[in-house]
Parts: sequence; structure tokens; C-alpha cells
Amino acid sequence: MAKEKASKQKKMNARVDFTPMVDMIMLLVTFFMLCTTLLKPQTMEIAMPSDKEDINEEQRSQIAESKAITILVDEGRTVYYFKGKPTDDNLEKSAFGKDGIRAVLMDANAEAVKKVQALKEKYQKKMSSNLGEELKLKEQYKEELDEIRDGDDTPNVIIKISEKAVYKDQIDILDEMQICNIGKYVIDNFKPEDKAKIDAKFGGK
Repeated sequence: MAKEKASKQKKMNARVDFTPMVDMIMLLVTFFMLCTTLLKPQTMEIAMPSDKEDINEEQRSQIAESKAITILVDEGRTVYYFKGKPTDDNLEKSAFGKDGIRAVLMDANAEAVKKVQALKEKYQKKMSSNLGEELKLKEQYKEELDEIRDGDDTPNVIIKISEKAVYKDQIDILDEMQICNIGKYVIDNFKPEDKAKIDAKFGGK
């Protein structure tokens, strides 16, 4: 028999060029560094009630009655509110949404809402493609926006949230403060007398 020749496989050197990968990694590092620098954390400023024992209830609520709005958030996503000094007669029932407590806050803060709308239109006309100029305009806009929200003609809102309310209710009512351009608001304790006022007028429903 003829001797079979052993087949020889041709060996190939597998070489991967990683040079383009280095360039790609550098681009990604540069991209994330820039994004991290430009992005600022979006936080919600919340004014919490003072826990100092030397501050009495009268001093805690020392704001003009004509500009005061107290919001009570109870279980079942029910919202109650009263303007000025709390009495059994001026307690009203509302709800979340544009036809509920938002409409009440918009009406009470109508002047500031108009100013904010005019401010937005003013800065929309100044929009620039230059990144540095854009950041400068945003800072100026924020400063003027804060001045409007903290103006003398804006209402002072006291928010009281029941322990039976869910976390979403708290987030939603704070969102309403932002939507309605309310700059002066505080979260206070939901007290037994607040629940008593609700039960007295609405029978606990």
C-alpha cells in the first residue's frame, strides 16, 4: 500500500490589533468626564419644621393669614385645605390633579405664575448654541425664578401629611409646589386636632 502522506495544517498567527480600542477607551473616558462635570444633581429643596423646644406654636405659624394656605393630606389620597386661620367653616375638601389642589394653588399664586411664564419666554429668546453661554443663562434664569417664587406676593403653604397617607402622596404634593411655583412652603406635623377638624366637617369620609 502506498504510504499515506500525513496532512500538514498550516498554522496562522492570530494577532489582534488593540490600538483602535485604546482610542475608543479614551473617547469614552473623556465623554463620561464631561458629562459628570456638566450634570448637576437635581434635588428638591424642602423646608422642614423646626424641632427647637423654645419655639411655640404661635411663633411656628407666624405668617400673614391672608397669604397662608394649609394643606392636609389624609389617607385614601384625600386632600383638605383652608386659607388663612384654620376654622371649621373654611376647611375645604379637594384632590390631587389640575382640577383639585393645583387649581387652588394656581389661583392663590396667579401673579407669580404670570411672572414665571414671562420669564420663560424671555429666556427662550436668548437660547444659545454656545455651551458656556447656555450654562450662564440657566444660572441667571434660576436666580430670577427663585426671586419670583420667594416674593412678597406669593402664598405661604403649610403641608401636613397624615401617617396613613402613602409615600406617593408626599411626592405628589411636593410636585404641586413646583408646578405652581410655590417657593415658600413647610412640612409640619399632622396633629390629632387636624383630624378632628376633618371628622367634624366631613364625618371622617
